[in-house]
Amino acid sequence: SKLRILTIWGDSLNGRYPVLFNFPLLQKLRIGTRDYLKWDLEMLEGLPSLKELVCADNEHLSGCLSSLRVLKDTLEEVEIYYCPKVGGNFMDLVDFPRLKELDLRATNVTGDIRDLGENDFPALERLFLPKSVYGGYRYQFQSPDSRNSQS
Repeated sequence: SKLRILTIWGDSLNGRYPVLFNFPLLQKLRIGTRDYLKWDLEMLEGLPSLKELVCADNEHLSGCLSSLRVLKDTLEEVEIYYCPKVGGNFMDLVDFPRLKELDLRATNVTGDIRDLGENDFPALERLFLPKSVYGGYRYQFQSPDSRNSQS
């Protein structure tokens, strides 16, 4: 119950393991299990202290980005890549005050980069969006401060 970091990488698990999502003090969760571990983003509600979420290469991970809203005040890093059953709109995360890194490559997340406002993603330092986001693939974005320092 006092676990703070959990990393599951490789092909060692298959099926569903709800017990993995019931650690109230967990701050870092890294799962890269190819196609074997079946879970949904909604299961993260059992991890109220989560700061870093990394999920890679899992065809069975499903859910909508809006499920992460229960972690709005804690998440600093979200990397969900090569998880094609993850969807939703990346704009569901624009008001996360601590989010520094967002990587959603090779997901079915949608949206339009033109919808971003000046106050959206207040702490964001790195952003990687999938092809399914209009204007968000292979573009580099800079904050107003970084543009002024390069002049």
